[in-house]
Amino acid sequence: MDPLKIIFAGTPEFAALSLAALLDNNMLPICVLTQPDRPAGRGKKLTASAVKRLAIRHQLSVLQPEKLTSKFIEDQILPLAPDLIIVVAYGLILPRPLLTLPRFGCINVHASLLPRWRGAAPIQRAILAGDTQSGITIMQMDEGLDTGDVLLSHPLSIRENETGGSLHDRLAKLGANALLEALKKLQAGALTATPQAKEGASYATKIDKAEAFINWHQPATSIHNQIRAFYPWPIARTEYEDEVIQILASEKLDRQSRYSPGTIETGNGEGMEVACFDEAIRITKVKLAGGRPIQAAEFFRQRQPQGKQLGKANS
Repeated sequence: MDPLKIIFAGTPEFAALSLAALLDNNMLPICVLTQPDRPAGRGKKLTASAVKRLAIRHQLSVLQPEKLTSKFIEDQILPLAPDLIIVVAYGLILPRPLLTLPRFGCINVHASLLPRWRGAAPIQRAILAGDTQSGITIMQMDEGLDTGDVLLSHPLSIRENETGGSLHDRLAKLGANALLEALKKLQAGALTATPQAKEGASYATKIDKAEAFINWHQPATSIHNQIRAFYPWPIARTEYEDEVIQILASEKLDRQSRYSPGTIETGNGEGMEVACFDEAIRITKVKLAGGRPIQAAEFFRQRQPQGKQLGKANS
């Protein structure tokens, strides 16, 4: 069988791992689609996506449309006559003319076990919800939001203290391997499509930075999940006196608290313990504005905050 003429569409590091897997297995895309360069960092310098950087290193053709217009598809994609378009965290919705253009359609590498967590932020939403399982789904794309038929799926257990960052990295590797498996089955004519279950669908809406602020009047488990999910971005945070403190890591204590939510109960070499709505959690690592990440035990020694309040008063 002749090699597939593949167009790869992706943007962040998660997608770059799938592109790297294609390149490592001599499946060179005929073209790469990625988001336009965006301002990044303190200097807001225009920065290429992880996928673009990888594609340029391998001298691949790169296109960066702001929108997938009919004219762009007709002028730039139609002449390429792709057999397949692979989409991994691209960031633009594919219109119907593009979905139906390749003879094998468009497939997507999605970081959840569909229909659980359709949408933009499945990794963080899974941890926020306290899920114990995530996974990768290879999906045949349709016009809905992650509603297409399932071609292949692999589960992945979420570890007890898993962060958004660590789950992202493990799923990115699993996704790259699952993509290769799906392509081999496709070329062998052994890839079958199964409609998604009608029940159990949930939507992983985009993360808003405002969600990062901790409401200490929530259960300890919910706050611990928030801290885990939002590391390394946007990072959970709380007010302390006239400062905002980023909370980088925490541990569950599984003990009741008799203090008002947000009260710093005590501190020791392991961190500082804070009252929540029901139980308490131990904060283990923090970062102050303009400072470096430090152990919460160091913060406690320096500030002696026992009995003081985190969060807005009466929040």
